[in-house]
Amino acid sequence: MQNIKAAIFDLDGTLVDSMWVWEQIDIDYLSAIGHKVPNNLKDEITHLSFNETALYFKNRFKLENSVEEIINSWNTMALDYYSNKIKLKKGVSEYLNKLKDNNIKIALATSNSTPLLEATLRNNGIYHYFDAITTTDEVKRNKAYPDVYLLSANKLNISPKDCVVFEDIVQAINGAKLAGMKVIAVYDKSSENQKEELMKLSDKYINDYTELI
Repeated sequence: MQNIKAAIFDLDGTLVDSMWVWEQIDIDYLSAIGHKVPNNLKDEITHLSFNETALYFKNRFKLENSVEEIINSWNTMALDYYSNKIKLKKGVSEYLNKLKDNNIKIALATSNSTPLLEATLRNNGIYHYFDAITTTDEVKRNKAYPDVYLLSANKLNISPKDCVVFEDIVQAINGAKLAGMKVIAVYDKSSENQKEELMKLSDKYINDYTELI
């Protein structure tokens, strides 16, 4: 990746091993209101913003709770995991350090909420690496579209063509490509079924960050 001036990272499934947490929260949240997790749920929500996911749950499961109440419940359920239990993927700290040493700007572009992203970045000792943090709730559309990546680049004052995006799902890689950015796909167990397509769509596919150090 020559001439890259900025690296934009997704959080869940890309920088941290956290997708298992959301699978468990889906089970716990839905069972508490008398529902089982539908087979297609993960595919339906994986690329949505936090707000969009809450709205999806409200509509699909006919919940009386407001979107805000649903989000608050999820934040409460997830906070202990993000504050104490979720760990970085192999080689993340070393790679972020390498980027800093090479004066490459670092940004986060995530569908997660601010309390949770801050909790895990601080707990894992990498919060200080980020020059900009953007959530999909700051833009009008989810990660299947370029909006969150373009806003991230804008915050960094870097042209999209000089950015590389790290993502773990097909929909998000398509969004980053629509932004005119290069993309490195990162292996995650939760998106293992997309591996072939991820390899095809991305500029590079890695199993972990030690391959880039």
